[in-house]
Amino acid sequence: MKETARLTDKKVELDEYSKDALNERLNMIQDAIDEQPEVSITYFLLDKKKSGGAYVTATDRVKKIDEYENIVLLQDGTKIPIDDIAEIVGEVFGALE
Repeated sequence: MKETARLTDKKVELDEYSKDALNERLNMIQDAIDEQPEVSITYFLLDKKKSGGAYVTATDRVKKIDEYENIVLLQDGTKIPIDDIAEIVGEVFGALE
């Protein structure tokens, strides 16, 4: 059986400004964690069969930010590695959007 060709992307490295902005948003989520804010997180998902991967967006309530495992855990059980996050949007950011 031959695998059909799938396009994969390379992960984009964020600059310091973008990393700082994401960290600020993660801190805001952490401050509001009791309300379990709903956010949309765009992140790089590695392809299991080929090098590269794709950017996907998950929208759900944040259950926990685990600094030990360096992940954001969503209500539905999705674990998103913080280092793979490209963008986070949501009402919790109010004035930043």
